[in-house]
Amino acid sequence: MTTVTERLEAARVKIDRARHAVESDEGASPVLVAVVNEFAKKADKATASPDERVAVIELEQAGDSAKAAAEADPGVSVAARDAVLEAHLVICVAKGKLDL
Repeated sequence: MTTVTERLEAARVKIDRARHAVESDEGASPVLVAVVNEFAKKADKATASPDERVAVIELEQAGDSAKAAAEADPGVSVAARDAVLEAHLVICVAKGKLDL
């Protein structure tokens, strides 16, 4: 069985991929880049947090913002948008596995 810590680490990997995709995308807006960078910072913080429940919830909130920004950005590439949406989905699944 996968632990919350393992799920957070897997989410961090996906979020780092999304960050790289957005930073490399010339069509991505500065706002999207900033929001996804904040998502990545929250992922780093979450993997080091002693309170996994709070970490997952905070990370999901940052993911919600990143998802909304990616969906609203008309210049972002499909690949970068999909990377953000995939990262968001991973943290939503992690939250769904929490014993709330």
